[in-house]
Amino acid sequence: MNGKKWDVYVYGDVNIDIVIPGVEKFPEPGQEDEVDVMETFVGGGAALFTLGVGKLGLHPVFQGEIGDDCYGELIRKKFRESNVDDSLLKTSDTEKTGISLSFTNERDRSFLTYRGTNEKICIEAVDVEQVKNASHIHVTGYAGSVNHDSYAKFLKRVKEETNATVSFDVGWDSTGEWNPDIYQLFPYIDVLFMNETESVHYSRTETALEAARDFAKHCGLVVIKLGKQGSMAVKGEELYEAASYKVDAIDTTGAGDSFNAGFIYGFLRGKSVTDCLKCGNGCGALSVTALGGNTGFPVEEELTNFILKRDGKN
Repeated sequence: MNGKKWDVYVYGDVNIDIVIPGVEKFPEPGQEDEVDVMETFVGGGAALFTLGVGKLGLHPVFQGEIGDDCYGELIRKKFRESNVDDSLLKTSDTEKTGISLSFTNERDRSFLTYRGTNEKICIEAVDVEQVKNASHIHVTGYAGSVNHDSYAKFLKRVKEETNATVSFDVGWDSTGEWNPDIYQLFPYIDVLFMNETESVHYSRTETALEAARDFAKHCGLVVIKLGKQGSMAVKGEELYEAASYKVDAIDTTGAGDSFNAGFIYGFLRGKSVTDCLKCGNGCGALSVTALGGNTGFPVEEELTNFILKRDGKN
């Protein structure tokens, strides 16, 4: 796209997800229980987004870090299978690859996480000179006032020194701060992603629609993920909406990142905003039909056929 080396530049977290479904209780001290299934997948929001856009036929590059271990080797293998350039993926000689254990049942999920090489993540590590080689950059990892100034400086540099478009997934604020200064970042963002709850918290409004209209006064395009209600977007004064696609959900891990990947695929392919929403909804829906954050994610033809069939156009 535009003669660039990469379609999408992604920096952020990558780890191994070990998913253990059907766990109703943990063993008592000194006891051992058995499970029917224990699966290993690539995880991390930034990594799942990257795998997604790669599967859809775009050429992304991923900058991050893994350990010099079997999990790191697995991550590189999965990246290469999904058309992801791993030349900026470093191997640490001191830290191990991060691992997240996911215990699931029909009612809830619990996690045990070792951050490993993800502990070093900071937006200052991104080489803006390398970003110049990409048509688009997808940004994650915002943590409120802790790293706000770093993100403001970085996003400003990207806009001033490159011609890459920028998407930004705010993510959940576990501190409960919901930093109001986030509005300072919006002028540098072409596609802003939030879910419904995040949008209401950050905007201090009553509804996601109010939030989206408020955010749209400051950034290019606001996209709100509404779960079972689908998704919506606001650009200027214009509202766009797309209904969700109903599927039998097996594992919701990575659904939001899968939506982002589908939307940005559409965005970079020059699709309409409504069709971008449909691509996001389709990828998010298919991603939850299998264990693991990327296992059920479609390739381009599968996504196209899924949307056409669900929209009744074939």
